Amino acid sequence: MTTLNPAPVERARIPREIWVLVASAFVIALGFGLITPVLPQFAQSFGVGATASAIVVSVFAFFRLVFAPAGGSLIVRLGERPIYLAGLLIVAASTAATAFAQNYWQLLVFRGLGGIGSVMFTVSATALIVRLAPPAIRGRVASAYGSAFLIGGIGGPAVGGALGGLGLRVPFLAYAGALVLAAALVATFISSQALRPAPDAPVLPVMTAREGLQDNAYRAGLVSAFANGWANFGVRNAIIPLFVAANIGKEPWLAGAVLAIYAGGNAVGMNVAGRLSDRVGRRPFIVGGLVVAGVATIATGFATSFPVLVVLSIIAGLGSGALNPAQQAAIADIVGRDRNGGPALAAFQMSSDAGAIIGPVLAGALVDSGSFALAFGVTGVLSLLATIPWSRARETLPRHLDHDAVVGVTSADQQVSER
Repeated sequence: MTTLNPAPVERARIPREIWVLVASAFVIALGFGLITPVLPQFAQSFGVGATASAIVVSVFAFFRLVFAPAGGSLIVRLGERPIYLAGLLIVAASTAATAFAQNYWQLLVFRGLGGIGSVMFTVSATALIVRLAPPAIRGRVASAYGSAFLIGGIGGPAVGGALGGLGLRVPFLAYAGALVLAAALVATFISSQALRPAPDAPVLPVMTAREGLQDNAYRAGLVSAFANGWANFGVRNAIIPLFVAANIGKEPWLAGAVLAIYAGGNAVGMNVAGRLSDRVGRRPFIVGGLVVAGVATIATGFATSFPVLVVLSIIAGLGSGALNPAQQAAIADIVGRDRNGGPALAAFQMSSDAGAIIGPVLAGALVDSGSFALAFGVTGVLSLLATIPWSRARETLPRHLDHDAVVGVTSADQQVSER
C-alpha cells in the first residue's frame, strides 16, 4: 500500500504592506529619538522646573488620549491609509513649530497638538497590522514593527544629543523632516487600492471597547499598557535626561547614550520574545517583561555612575522588549482579522497614553519634592503590580496555531483565535 506524502505548505510571510510600515516606523523612531534627549532641557531653557518640564512630555500623550476615540472613528469611516498619512503630516507641522517656540507656553501648545496626529498614525498602523498579519506570525510581525522603532531609537537619541550641541532647536527640525519622509514612503508604496476589500466582500463588524472588556486578557492588556506607557513612554523619556544631568553629567550626549542603550536592549528582547511568543504563548513574556523592567527601573534611581546606569538600562530594555510584542500580539489575537478593531485598539492606546500622561507629571513632582529614587521606585512598583491581572488572564495564543502557519487561514480558525 502506497502512502502519499502531504504536499509541502507555504509558510506565512510578512506582507509587503507591513514591510512598508516597518520602514516608515524606523524613520519615525529615528526622528523621535532626535528630540527625546533634548526636549526636557529645551523646556527648562525657559526657566521652568522638573515638573513643568515633564508636563511637556505628558501634554503630547494627553492630546493623544483625548483624540483617540475620534481617531478610531475616523479609521472606521475613512480607512487606515488616509488617517495614517494625515497623522504624520500633522506631527511634522507641530514639531517644526515647536522648534520656533519663543516661550514655555508656546512650546506646550505646539508639542501638545502633535499628539493629535500621533494617535492618528499609531492607531491606524496598529489596525493595519492586525488586519494584514497572518495569525501564526503575529508575534513576529509585532516584533518586526516594534524593532524598527527601536533600531531607529538606538541611533536617534545619540544623534539627537549630538545635534543638541548645535542648538536645542535643531533636532526638532530634523524630526519634522523625518516625518515627511515617512509619509512619502507610505504614500508611494501603499496604494489605497491595495487596502480596499473586494467589491463583494462583507463589511467587517466593528469591535468596541465595551466588547473587549468582557475578555479578561483585554482587561489585563489595558493595565499593562497603562504601566508600560507610564514607565517606558513617559517617565523614562522625561526623567532620565534630568537624572543624567543631575547625577552623571550635563553633556547632552550622555542622556542620548543612555536612552540609545536602553533601546538596544529593548530591540534584543523584542526580537527574541516576538518569535517565541508565537510558540510558547503571550502571557509568559508579558509577565516576565513587566517583572524585569520593574525591578531594573527601581534600581535605576540608585545609580551613581554611568556604567551602572548603562547596565540597568540594558536590563530594563530587555524587560520592556519582551513585554511589547507579546502584548501587541495578544491584543491582535483578541480582535482577530475578521473585525474592524479601530475602537478597541483606540481604547488600548488610550490606556498607554493615560500612563504616559500621569507618569511624568507625578515623577516630576516626586523629584521636586523628594528624590529621583522615589520617582523611579513608584514607577517600577507599578510595573510589578501590572503582573497581577495577567496572572489571572487567559492565554490568547490559539492552541491549533500550527495549522494556521500556512497561507490562507480559514475563517473558523480565525474565530478560535478571537475568543
